[in-house]
Amino acid sequence: MIELSSATEIDAPAEAVWRTLTDFEHFSEWNPFIREAHGTTDVGGTVTVRVQPSFGGPRLPLHATILFRDDNHELRWKGSLLAPWLGAGEHTFTIEPIGAHRVRFVQREVFTGALPRLLAPILARETQRGFDAMNLALKARAESADRARSWMLLEPRSGPGVRVESVGSALPSRRLTTADLMASTRHRTRIDLERLTGIRERRVCGPGEDSRSLAIAAARDCLSRSRHAAEDLDVVISASITRYVDGTTHRMEPPLSLSIKEAIGAHRATSFDLANACAGMLTGVFLLDAMIRKGEIQRGMVVSGEAITGLGRNAARSIRSIFSLQLASLTLGDGGAAVIVERAPDGKPNVLLAGFTTLAEHSRLCVGLPAPHAPGARMFTRARKIHEVAMSDGPALIEEVLASRGLRLGDIDWLIPHQTSVRAIRSGERALAARMGDHPRHVVVTVDEYGNTASTTLFIALDKYLREGRLGAGDKVLLLSVASGLEVGVVVLAIDELQEAYGHAN
Repeated sequence: MIELSSATEIDAPAEAVWRTLTDFEHFSEWNPFIREAHGTTDVGGTVTVRVQPSFGGPRLPLHATILFRDDNHELRWKGSLLAPWLGAGEHTFTIEPIGAHRVRFVQREVFTGALPRLLAPILARETQRGFDAMNLALKARAESADRARSWMLLEPRSGPGVRVESVGSALPSRRLTTADLMASTRHRTRIDLERLTGIRERRVCGPGEDSRSLAIAAARDCLSRSRHAAEDLDVVISASITRYVDGTTHRMEPPLSLSIKEAIGAHRATSFDLANACAGMLTGVFLLDAMIRKGEIQRGMVVSGEAITGLGRNAARSIRSIFSLQLASLTLGDGGAAVIVERAPDGKPNVLLAGFTTLAEHSRLCVGLPAPHAPGARMFTRARKIHEVAMSDGPALIEEVLASRGLRLGDIDWLIPHQTSVRAIRSGERALAARMGDHPRHVVVTVDEYGNTASTTLFIALDKYLREGRLGAGDKVLLLSVASGLEVGVVVLAIDELQEAYGHAN
């Protein structure tokens, strides 16, 4: 007889660990040891698993019978490789609560038969490696599935209601096609970026345009459709990643928000800069939502100007293949956006939900660093890994946060996701449908003509669709941000008289 075990502590409740452990259908997505499992967890039922040895090679099939099941506590099966006399194993999974939302997970196997005794050293080594790898993967999976507990959310009835009062945007007139951008690369790459991303063109700053000028133009555009004047604003938040002024000067101090508020005439407003990567503007909306609900302010503006295509120019000097970590820099576009958020008059809020969470274990997947031999910076992105994380963790997070307000994905009329590429947006759409068994009526895509405009993407898209009269009164719009960090932000708003400011009747 040979007995092996492995244990790990998981920051998730027993129910979350149990759901992951017994969801055989999705083992292939996360389990490095038991790569496949088919069957039932009912006592007396059978399950067929395929185990992947650490040295590679074909997966080993095992046929087992469920011996014991205690939901949220223990699952035990006994199986054999070929015949019981040749080799059999009794495998036990145990979940032991050690706190309100923390458990100790233990895998244990007892081997009997001639083959385990003959191959004891190899069997012990491979099984132990498999147990340890599976435990770590289960920990990551269960914790991510339960991560919605860390959503920062305001109670729906806490304080007065909040509404988005007006939106504005500003885009440079100069267009740069993807074909022209790829023709500018120093090395011959053979990358068909337009086919890969769906991006045909993007806007780029011309002479006299920079982060500050785009932000000011967007703020003025927003005020042109507002019932309020600039002096009515209590707060101005600048959420730009880039802070270029006077063309190529990247200014750290004084804050860009100070220049913006002075330029638009919001002289009495408190102002500050906020940095949260591509989630910056949505983070600003979340903060204004909280400040209004607490009665600290009546209204505020979040504004951003992104002159970010310099990252693409720097990437073009060094990129050689599709595997370059700077590839995502070639998808960027310049643009500005602004939004005014206010205390809802007459108790008619249109912000139904505002929440944020962070997947901090993935914080190094997108990193920006100074460019050593050129102006500006360089960005290194493990885009494939970010996409994998978004596909595996995102749907569960979104499902949980919508459910917290009694919403389903099918209640959403327009989903506006962060605009990275057409392919990524369509993959996300399929992943959400698979997880939630539902889908929004429409998914907004603007990346094909504007590129990824960083912190401004969601509000440039919202402004575009309002301008075009596509959004109707009562439509629910889900703004979804996924940004370096990884930051995940959600705002759900119901279109009220917003579209009237664009000349569209209800």
